[in-house]
Amino acid sequence: MSIRHSLLIILAQGPCYGYQLRSEFDRRTGSTWPLNVGQIYNTLDRLVRDDLATKASAPHDADPDSSQQTYYTITDAGKIEAEHWLTTPVDSYSVSRDELAIKLAIAVTLPGVDAHAVIEHQREATRGAVDALSLTAAVREDARDASQFAEQLVTDSLFAHAEAELRWLDHVEAALTTAQSHGLVDAFPLNLTKPKRGRPATDSPANEAANA
Repeated sequence: MSIRHSLLIILAQGPCYGYQLRSEFDRRTGSTWPLNVGQIYNTLDRLVRDDLATKASAPHDADPDSSQQTYYTITDAGKIEAEHWLTTPVDSYSVSRDELAIKLAIAVTLPGVDAHAVIEHQREATRGAVDALSLTAAVREDARDASQFAEQLVTDSLFAHAEAELRWLDHVEAALTTAQSHGLVDAFPLNLTKPKRGRPATDSPANEAANA
């Protein structure tokens, strides 16, 4: 999840201060991923550092109670980056580290670890999430405004991911069982060979000429 770009695109709507941005983020995402104030201000500091936002005085129509807050406003460069983020597809399948996939991949290779048990523990938890999200969807009312629609959109996304995870776990378990029956996934111990440090040395032009 890009907190940086989420806050930036909200700033594109007008100057905001930290608590205001947290509130705006929550109400636009159904409070599914609550942010703490430290995350907000750390991100704002980086946006200012990168010239994507600047600190600003309170706008003339600001609430008197918030007039002493430090406001932030988006720069032209920030507007360009925010628009680029909105119009660029999310490439999560090639750049993100999937914790569950990493956990199962490592579990399969570790001596003494029952990968099937790891899969079953995850399946129980995921099935519980599917049941809870399904119940939420069944009893909810039709959205009456954009905020409620956004919240339901996020809930539907979580439900779809959980269902897909269950199908993937079934696939992994079946594939693991088949691979084990053919002796293809024997666990292996630590490699005690001392690894080389640094980057591999490259041949110099003289060595390349000598090896030619």
